[in-house]
Amino acid sequence: MYKTFDEIKKDCLSCEKCELCKTRTNVVFGAGQENAKILIIGEGPGENEDLQGLPFVGRGGQLLDKMLKAVGLSREENVYIANIVKCRPPKNRDPLPQEQEACINWLRHQVAVMKPKIIVCLGRISAQKIISPDFKVTKQHGEFYERNNVLLMGTFHPAALLRNPNNKPLAFDDFTKLREKLEELS
Repeated sequence: MYKTFDEIKKDCLSCEKCELCKTRTNVVFGAGQENAKILIIGEGPGENEDLQGLPFVGRGGQLLDKMLKAVGLSREENVYIANIVKCRPPKNRDPLPQEQEACINWLRHQVAVMKPKIIVCLGRISAQKIISPDFKVTKQHGEFYERNNVLLMGTFHPAALLRNPNNKPLAFDDFTKLREKLEELS
C-alpha cells in the first residue's frame, strides 16, 4: 500500500495498463494541495493537459480556477485536482470503460493517501464512475451524497460550461454550496 503521493506518482508515471500509454505525451497525475479537504475529479486530460502534464490548464481549467477563486478556493491553497484516467484519450474522446478500469486504482490510491472530506466530480463520466452509474449531471448537480465518511457532489464539467454558458449560474451555485459545506465541516 502506498503511503505518499510521490510513491504513487513514481509508479503511475510508468503505467502501461491500457492503450492510452502509447499516445500520451505526459501522464497527468494531478495537481494542488495533497492534504486538501477537497478533491476535484475530471474525466481525463485534454490536449493542453497532455502537453503540460497538469490537469485543467486549458480554457476549461481557467474557468474552473475562476469559479474556485470566486468561492475562496484554489489549487494552490486548498484543493487537489485529478482525473479518472491519467492519459489523454485520442481526440479528447470520452475514456472507454476499460481505460477507466485500468486507471481507477491510481485515483483510489490518491484518495486513500489524501483522505479528502469532499470529492467533487466534474461532468458525467466522473460522476457516473464515482457517485452512481446512472448519475444525471443536469438533474443531480449540487446534491451531496455520503459514502465512507466522504461527501460526494457532481457538477458541470468546465468544458461543457464553455459550450453551454447558460449553465454557468447553476455551476456557480454548486461551488457556493461546496464552500458552505466545507465551512460546516471545519
